[in-house]
Formats: sequence, C-alpha cells, structure tokens
Amino acid sequence: MYKVDLNSDLGESFGRYTIGNDDKIIPLISSANIACGFHASDPVVMTTAIEQTKAAGIQIGAHPGFPDLMGFGRRNLAVSPAEAKAYTLYQISALGGMCKAHNMRLQHVKPHGALYNMAAKDYELSKAICEAIKSYDPEIIVMGLSGSEMIHAAKDLGLKAASEVFADRAYEEDGTLVNRRKEGAVIKDENEAIARVIRMIKEQKVTTITGKDISIQADSVCVHGDGEKALLFVEKIRKAMAEEGITISPLKDICN
Repeated sequence: MYKVDLNSDLGESFGRYTIGNDDKIIPLISSANIACGFHASDPVVMTTAIEQTKAAGIQIGAHPGFPDLMGFGRRNLAVSPAEAKAYTLYQISALGGMCKAHNMRLQHVKPHGALYNMAAKDYELSKAICEAIKSYDPEIIVMGLSGSEMIHAAKDLGLKAASEVFADRAYEEDGTLVNRRKEGAVIKDENEAIARVIRMIKEQKVTTITGKDISIQADSVCVHGDGEKALLFVEKIRKAMAEEGITISPLKDICN
C-alpha cells in the first residue's frame, strides 16, 4: 500500500489583496501550510485559513518565511542562524497560538520560498530552524525537500521529518529545485507533472532537468493552490492517485 500526504501553501492573501483558491483547495488536500505574516498573510487571513481548515478536517502546518512581503519571501536574505531561529519561532508561535484558540494544533512546519531553498543546502540554517521548532513543540513534524539538509538536521535533533516532492517543479541532479528564473523550472504540462509524481511515489525516482534519474523520497506532495488551473490539477492528481492505488493521508499518519 502506498500512502502520501497532499499539501498546499495557503493563507497567502494580505489585506485587500487576494491570492489562491483556499476555499476550493482545502477540501482536496490532507495538510495545509498556512503563511504566518512575514512573506504573506495577516491575522484576519490566518484566522480564516484556520477556520476553513478546521471545518474540512484538514491538518495545519506553519509556513514561515523571510520578512519580505514585497518579494513574497522568494528573495535570498543574508541572515545568521540565530536570526533564522528567531524568525521561525516568532512565526510558528503566532500561528500556533491562533490554532490553540480554535482548539487546533500544528501538525508540521514547512519553511517558505527562499528560506526553504537556502535551508535545503545549508545545514546550519536548517539546524537553527529545527531548533526553533523543537523548542516550541518537539512533536511537530518538519517538512523539507527530499534528501535536503533540512531533513538531515531534523533527524539529528530527534524530530520527525517528512520528505516533500513537487508536482510542478523541475529538479537539478543534486536533488534541489531548479531556480524559477531558469527555463524549464516549472512544469506546465499537467499530465507530465502527474506522471512524475506517481513515479516519485511508486519508484522513488525522478528525472532531472538534465535527463538523469535520481532517487527521491515522497512523503508529501506539494500542489500549488494559486495557479489558474490549480483546482483542476488537484482534482486530476487525486484521481490519478486513486487509480494507482495510492492513499492520501495526513503526515501524522505517515511520519509516526
């Protein structure tokens, strides 16, 4: 039996600016990564996302990023491990406190954007993020790029780790994601993206942008909820998984 978590980055609207299809995507996934106010979101948006997630019976995770609203958290910032630890603790504490008020708890933490990609290659940065998570709640699952330093750091600190793969992103030979500025970084063919995901789950392999096959672990699949065809894509990937005998389960049922 194959089991995998289906996650999406949500709660990324801000003030009067709306992004994503949260209300439509939430019922179709098993774990929601909610922005915490640094790269996107605000207290009202966070509250709405928590309420929608709770109503759908979906697990909640914090999605902390760099303090960079204008750049949507996708610009690399020169921060020390101590700063990254403080940024992470601040954000998960904010979302975690709001979850507590709704009788919910954080299932996982998944860094966002540049923080996620930098941590994937930087052990000390990953360790600082994981230390923040452990200090808040050692039972929280750390979600990071499959084979990354984030996964290594989480395990070294005795935390549960979930290896994430991406349906619509191309991979380099070292297992990192191809930079969005590079041609072919985003896979736009839905059928190709779905076929790649099925293979990552069942064969634990993915073909890189250079054509080489590398090993990969898929505990959770990220599906972006802000694209024009996001809803249709999530529906298609769920259908394909059902046909392939893959069960969609929250992380807490996979990383135990």
